[in-house]
Amino acid sequence: MDVYIVTGASKGIGYELLKQLRDKGSKAIGIARTIPEGMEDFIAADLSITNRLEELLASVIDDNLAGATSFTLVNNAGMVDPIGLIGFVNAQDIAGAIALNLTAPMLLSNAFIAQLKDFEGTKRIVNISSGAGRNAYEGWGTYCTTKAGLDHFSRVVALEQANEQFPVDIVAIAPGIIDTGMQETIRASGEEAFPLLGQFIGYKEQGLLSTAEQTAEKLLMFMEKEDFQAVGSIADIRNF
Repeated sequence: MDVYIVTGASKGIGYELLKQLRDKGSKAIGIARTIPEGMEDFIAADLSITNRLEELLASVIDDNLAGATSFTLVNNAGMVDPIGLIGFVNAQDIAGAIALNLTAPMLLSNAFIAQLKDFEGTKRIVNISSGAGRNAYEGWGTYCTTKAGLDHFSRVVALEQANEQFPVDIVAIAPGIIDTGMQETIRASGEEAFPLLGQFIGYKEQGLLSTAEQTAEKLLMFMEKEDFQAVGSIADIRNF
């Protein structure tokens, strides 16, 4: 049995990925603040409240260890807020975004690796990153920083796991520009807070955004077909 744990699974690519995994017969457990109507195997948790995340992840693994042949953790939950030039954003909003975008996936990955240290089956961590972690954008100081941190964390874990008897494969993958609620948040921001606002409005008007369903399909194909060690710890879905 292939077991997938997907965070931020109540909407967007997380929700679509969860549905498609289940359609293929995999055991897929979703984690998010709210549970979509009619969705089973779902855990309601605010990932920005980090003090019990390792306990939560360990419990999920324990509950699904019997009969499992592989485990994959997809750290998808994230937020683009706060949008604004540094010096003009709320300190609590910065702290909350760091907790969700970076601290939570680090803690969940830590628990995943510890809990499955002696598991001999396939073990993978997929961190949903962003081009914003690899390029600097005015107004996205927090978002760019957290995604860059997630990328570098993935590089470090890849180096460490290369020395393990039963290693965890890890990749931070940028999913491209997707027509989700995050894009709506970006388009609702002011140009004084995000100087590239016009460019992102143009993506929508010109039909350049991928759908969440299309992106989930590409991610699923990537996870099923690609050798993570050959790909490397940093990737972009548009290259596959």
